[in-house]
Amino acid sequence: MTAINFKAVALTIEINLNKIATHFGITHKFRWEESLKLTEEALKGIVSDPMGKSIYVFPFGSIVFVNCEHHEIMDLIHYLGRIEKSLALITTLDYFDDYKIEISPEGIPAINNDSMITASELSHQREIVGTVLAKSVALERLEIDIDKLLDEIEDIVDCLQRGYLTFSDKKLAQMSARILGFRLSTISYIMLLDKPEITWVNEEAEKLFDELSTLFDLTDRCENIRLKSEMLMDITSVFSELAHAKRGNRLEWAIIILIMVEIVLVVIQMFLK
Repeated sequence: MTAINFKAVALTIEINLNKIATHFGITHKFRWEESLKLTEEALKGIVSDPMGKSIYVFPFGSIVFVNCEHHEIMDLIHYLGRIEKSLALITTLDYFDDYKIEISPEGIPAINNDSMITASELSHQREIVGTVLAKSVALERLEIDIDKLLDEIEDIVDCLQRGYLTFSDKKLAQMSARILGFRLSTISYIMLLDKPEITWVNEEAEKLFDELSTLFDLTDRCENIRLKSEMLMDITSVFSELAHAKRGNRLEWAIIILIMVEIVLVVIQMFLK
């Protein structure tokens, strides 16, 4: 039995595939739904032993490494960081997932959470497995980030329940910007549900993609992210209204105080005369 090992990592929000492709002499112009595959020929000189190794680079910030050791993965990321600046500062793999294709002629074909068993390797399997893994870790990255933002908002809600409105306009603007960023990311990540081009011409590829997508809950996770981002926008609208009301109250008090000062000055002038 032989095994093909995959490690998918989510590194950033977006990767410019065309810039990387040009560096490796690839003239094809990549669209959002496409991925860039670098085979062992392209990896020569980057890793010491490129035999049987390859990587898939995705525009939504994920890279899938096939049969690569950890030090080779870091070397490849460092090399790509010289080409694509969004990868230049990557030093750790915070969001990742592993998967394995086991080729066993005597085994029973199966698809599990961490591996699939097949009698023989088919041409589409690596691309489909890599694509689903890349989308899954990209969603995990977004899920964790949006949960962190929800935790921050919970702290503000606690203050509001105690009758305090202590956050500044600057903090509100920063939080609103982050939420809008998540909204934009959510719109982009809807495209994660798009099927790879190969599935339109290969029925077996489409079947495998559908099975793995269901296994990794891609559709439900995208929907949860969308709902959470909409909830965050609603909360931000409430915060904005409260902040505006707070500034309005301050302005009203300032006007009242100025009027009272003016009245006092007029009275003093009358007595002095």
